[in-house]
Amino acid sequence: MASLISCPLLNFLLISFTFLSLLLIKSHASEGRKSIESHYHTVEISSLLPASVCSPSVTGPSKRPSTLKVVHRHGPCSKHSQDKATPSLDEILTHDQSRVDSIQYKINPKIETDKIKIKNKKAALLVESGEALGSGNYIVSLSLGTPKKSLSLIFDTGSDLTWTQCEPCARVCYEQQDPVFNPTESTTYSNVSCSSTQCSRLSSTTGNNPGCSTKTCVYGIQYGDQSFSIGFFSQDTLTISSSDVVPNFYFGCGQNNQGLFGNTAGLLGLGRDALSIVSQTAQRYGKYFSYCLPSSSSSTGHLTFGKGGVSRNMKFTPFVGSQSTSFYFIDILGISVGTTQLPIRPSIFKTTGTIIDSGTVITRLPPAAYDALTTEFRKQMKMYPSAPAYSILDTCYNFNKYTTVHIPKIVFTFGGNVKVDLAFSGILIAINSSNVCLAFAENSDASDVGIIGNVQQKTLEVVYDVAGGQLGFAPGGC
Repeated sequence: MASLISCPLLNFLLISFTFLSLLLIKSHASEGRKSIESHYHTVEISSLLPASVCSPSVTGPSKRPSTLKVVHRHGPCSKHSQDKATPSLDEILTHDQSRVDSIQYKINPKIETDKIKIKNKKAALLVESGEALGSGNYIVSLSLGTPKKSLSLIFDTGSDLTWTQCEPCARVCYEQQDPVFNPTESTTYSNVSCSSTQCSRLSSTTGNNPGCSTKTCVYGIQYGDQSFSIGFFSQDTLTISSSDVVPNFYFGCGQNNQGLFGNTAGLLGLGRDALSIVSQTAQRYGKYFSYCLPSSSSSTGHLTFGKGGVSRNMKFTPFVGSQSTSFYFIDILGISVGTTQLPIRPSIFKTTGTIIDSGTVITRLPPAAYDALTTEFRKQMKMYPSAPAYSILDTCYNFNKYTTVHIPKIVFTFGGNVKVDLAFSGILIAINSSNVCLAFAENSDASDVGIIGNVQQKTLEVVYDVAGGQLGFAPGGC
């Protein structure tokens, strides 16, 4: 009969076993935390809501030359925040859908209007032949004329013509925060002749043939939400900063302007057309600009012209061919949610193509890609109670009983195997203090172009190297 193990030895083995078990438990717990940190955002609910006071960003290239401060036009950092016409989120999403419909029509004029079926009928607006304008816009302030007059303009990568309201407002000028620009007070102002090459270029820039009034070129531009601007095509000195002055800048001097421009003075066109600010300043900045959109409407970002100070962490994906010279097309290769790569066939994105757009609020995906995204996101968020759909958003949650939540990360893979990890502010949008929704929407048809909207671009440094044919992303831009 085998001898029994002595008590001291038995106690030692038990203590050793317990110690090893605790080490294993601690190791597994550590791995679990790392997994959560690697594939999930830990988010305080309060951070999803904008603050009532402005908190300027402390990062980004604020000391870089050729840099303008970017603010959300409805946030506390904007002097337009007291605008009585500030739209609700529902109205913003409604007009966002109008912009998307307008983009779809511009890229594919053969689109059938009865194919545009919005789940929320309140968001269903007629497609108009025109440019695209949305309500969830960001603004910058620069100056025009000599002496210079400061103007707050919506900046838009989906538009080309820069315009501002001008005295004497021959027909209608909407109310704006800045004094309306008076060309008679500028010593460097001049009208553009009807016979000039620049006047003829307005056809591609605006989608409308230019007019002529006493030998002066007349532009007209209409946006998808019925907003419009009509006036004289002009030249004057544009001042971006004290060291960045652009003489003989072509712009629209609006005499009849109506629509959803808030109290801004007009629009800054950052598209690819020959008359956009990007093309007009090509010799100075090399068709190179970047921006960072703040994490919330209560913070600030930047818009920078030129290559100075680009992040070392920048990764570039190539622009791809497009049917329109205005928009910036890129390739989406895949999307992951948490640890899961979504089962989306590459042809789903190739069929229609994808643009990146600063003026569209909510990213639009092809139906098959959107279904895969929401299915997996809901699966990984099943521990949280769902909430009713809101406007065009159908994947929503009620966080009323939570102060902190874990949200699966969403990573896009673009052409060149460039992976972009969205900030948590680029994944969810707050409806109110309790309810939030996934900030993505489904295109109405598989043939519609995909759009990377401005919510998904938040806090990223986004670089447009137009001359080099590539788009760059880096985290922590503002």
